Amino acid sequence: MTDWRPGAAPARAARARLLAGLRAFFAARGVLEVETPILSRGAPQDPMLESWEAQAPGGERGYLQTSPEYPMKRLLADGAPDIYQIARVFRGGESGPRHNPEFTLLEWYRLGLDHHALAREVVALIADQAAQSPDWHAPRGCEAIAYVDLFRSTLGVAPAEMNAAELERVAGDHGLVIRGGLDRDGWLDALISLVIAPGFPPDRLTILFDYPESQAVLARPCADRPGYAARFELYWGDLELANGYHELTDPAVFRQRRERDIAQRRARGQPLPPVDDHLEAALESGLPDCAGVALGVDRLLMRLLGVSRIDQVIDFPWA
Repeated sequence: MTDWRPGAAPARAARARLLAGLRAFFAARGVLEVETPILSRGAPQDPMLESWEAQAPGGERGYLQTSPEYPMKRLLADGAPDIYQIARVFRGGESGPRHNPEFTLLEWYRLGLDHHALAREVVALIADQAAQSPDWHAPRGCEAIAYVDLFRSTLGVAPAEMNAAELERVAGDHGLVIRGGLDRDGWLDALISLVIAPGFPPDRLTILFDYPESQAVLARPCADRPGYAARFELYWGDLELANGYHELTDPAVFRQRRERDIAQRRARGQPLPPVDDHLEAALESGLPDCAGVALGVDRLLMRLLGVSRIDQVIDFPWA
């Protein structure tokens, strides 16, 4: 018999408390809640993301959002103030103990901030939510480190200067072997997630900032780190919670990076969805100086409750 019962009853009240707490956090700071479409005619070209395609009965096709980033930036270009959204998003090929193809994403944008200032606000948000219940876990401290410095201190290499073959040798030296191999960005991601992040202290937040440009298509180049861009990721233990940028505002750089991503998808044999031209047009119109970040709500709830699997906080996981 089919088991019809939802599966995360112990987390339901906690999820409701967390969603209310997130809205209260932004209300206190005067950040406007917005709502944007889930369905789009185009999709991001990022090789690390796969969009779910949707088809109407009449044959018309669209794509379910991997994040609300593109339409939210259109709102900013149209004069919107600081904004946030709690959105349902969809990503193909993401299933496992820490992944579900449909999940809840908190995304927000702050005018006039850079990625360092926004990372500090993410830390403040996590601390604020952890204080909502005496039964919830809270991180014990936070460390920020540059991407290049982390690679040098843990692996003894400078990632921006290495090709795929060299990174594969480094991975092998640390016991990581992946059949079929990866390209350069694939090895960088694998080294972070499978070799470096497992060594992060489990009760601490770690902010990793200034990523190689090839890993940060929508972040502005770093003025003081050639070859790197103003992106950060925030981890709680070894679990990535948030990914943010000091946002790219130059449409020429955006086009150049998008073409590189398209070429990479083509070389990997990945699907090539239609380009969403609206973001490029918004950049041409003028995106204000801002920083933006996306945070996985389900993953944050996992850490607050001290559970290890995402299906422990989602009533209806994809199976």
